[in-house]
Amino acid sequence: MTNIFRNAGANNHLPEYKELMQMIKVMIADDQEMIRQSLEVMINNNHDMKVVGAAEDGKMVIDTIKTIKPDILLLDIRMPHMDGVECMKIIREKNIQTKVIILTTFDDDEYIFEALKNGASGYLLKGISLEELAKSIRIVAKGGTLLNPDVATKLCRLFSKLAQADYVNKVEEASVDDLTPSEIKVLQLVGKGMSNKSITNELHISEGTVRNYISSILNKLNLQSRTQLAIYAVQSGLVT
Repeated sequence: MTNIFRNAGANNHLPEYKELMQMIKVMIADDQEMIRQSLEVMINNNHDMKVVGAAEDGKMVIDTIKTIKPDILLLDIRMPHMDGVECMKIIREKNIQTKVIILTTFDDDEYIFEALKNGASGYLLKGISLEELAKSIRIVAKGGTLLNPDVATKLCRLFSKLAQADYVNKVEEASVDDLTPSEIKVLQLVGKGMSNKSITNELHISEGTVRNYISSILNKLNLQSRTQLAIYAVQSGLVT
């Protein structure tokens, strides 16, 4: 690749240079080396796309993405040091133009909502065929968005809950008064869409403590899920 750019002005290399520039440049972020290598082989088998970089965690993505400048980032959700959700937030804050496709084994409502809220152009589950993956990369590269059918169904259910929910009226005022200052702070951060790991970093407490706080808040407010907590936090004005 270096020689191509160095000799881009030479006529005998110009067609090859143009072809490279027209390729969809893909970066892969996954903590499993075997998956990174397998994806690279599969993607490079397509004539119109090429893997230009790989990372084993979100921190490595942030450190290298501005240099690599990929068109598409295939991003796993659960990775060490910095997970995919936190990585996406930083990409958005830094106004990096790379389009992100979440490619993961996890279809939890929390992850789907967080990824899309932070600007993901697609959310796919690992196990899709090579043809579907390549098609998805092309769609997103052209400005489209996409979701795995199972993920789309979950998202529709989530939006339906958001539209119908009125948890402010369901939560008794006395229950809110039972919340400790620490629990209120955690509730506010849940309402902002922060993951447990992000809350851990924000409040400098363990992830187990965060889970215990959330369990206690759910019990005191008589709510059943993290999604309900987030909706309540927004509806009650705790999140502005």
